[in-house]
Amino acid sequence: MSVIEIEEKSVEDAIKVACEKLKLPREMLEIEIISKGSSGIFGIVGVKKAKIRVKLKAPSYETAAEKAKEILTKILEYVNLPTVVEAEARQDHVYLNIISNGSGLLIGKKGQTLSALQYLVSRMISKEFGQNIPIVVDTENYRARREKTLQELAKQLSKKVKKAKKPIATGPMSAQDRRIIHLTLKDDPSVRTKSKGEGNMRRVVIYPVKTAGRNQKNNGRRQNR
Repeated sequence: MSVIEIEEKSVEDAIKVACEKLKLPREMLEIEIISKGSSGIFGIVGVKKAKIRVKLKAPSYETAAEKAKEILTKILEYVNLPTVVEAEARQDHVYLNIISNGSGLLIGKKGQTLSALQYLVSRMISKEFGQNIPIVVDTENYRARREKTLQELAKQLSKKVKKAKKPIATGPMSAQDRRIIHLTLKDDPSVRTKSKGEGNMRRVVIYPVKTAGRNQKNNGRRQNR
């Protein structure tokens, strides 16, 4: 949220207007008093309005975690399954864990249902706090298991690319899954990765990288020509 300035008869009036305009409680706002204003002489001559500068406070992840837990719990009320949501504020994101005896249904095919829940909570939290706060929704440690599977896939495909010396593409993947492939291979000097495709068909292509020896040989050929 950008900084806004408001003028009113008094500081309190200006704060009240700011809360109404931003639709946020006072405790979520960082308020700077530019001028307290002046009632002037007899309230007629020299009257000056109070002026404040307002911006959204950076929310603590603890506050965001409690709100995210509340939102996800309400969403899961529409699912015919007994569920309990645990919330944890981590260093760079909010982690929500769903405990349920029907976790398979909550995960969905390749984690699609879990990703949809994560998207909904993320959007609602962003709207609530006026800024992006990373949210991870998990159940039965699915995220960690999925990450390990994708890391192994990335390494297997990398070996095939090096052996075949030609690009190989993964199947269609979500942005989160593609990110894991990219991160797994980013320090491998023999390959490079690039996302290709549109929408749900977007995938990762792994390319072989020419060695320095080959490049020098090719450069020598060009010079000889």
